[in-house]
Amino acid sequence: MKNLVLPIIAITALLSANTVFAAGDPVAGKQKAALCATCHGANGIAIAPMYPNLAGQNEAYLISALQAYRSKERNGGMAAIMQMQAANLSDADIDDLAAYFSSLK
Repeated sequence: MKNLVLPIIAITALLSANTVFAAGDPVAGKQKAALCATCHGANGIAIAPMYPNLAGQNEAYLISALQAYRSKERNGGMAAIMQMQAANLSDADIDDLAAYFSSLK
């Protein structure tokens, strides 16, 4: 029985970690992404070269970036616009948007 304790703890930790990364709902994110489409395109492909493509972007990166815009820690370039857009996003909104855009090809 003692030999099973460590593997059980490891498996539990791995399963818990995957839950944290999969917290966002891509279906809800799609509904929330309407305003994003103005610059980043309806399917996450930017409408102009000055805007980044979001389709297929790493989910954790998108979460980090949106949180940094929301807290005004990310500056430069088009940051002022993104700070205004992210200001009213909840953590759930950010998770959903990141899940949606990362799910696109």
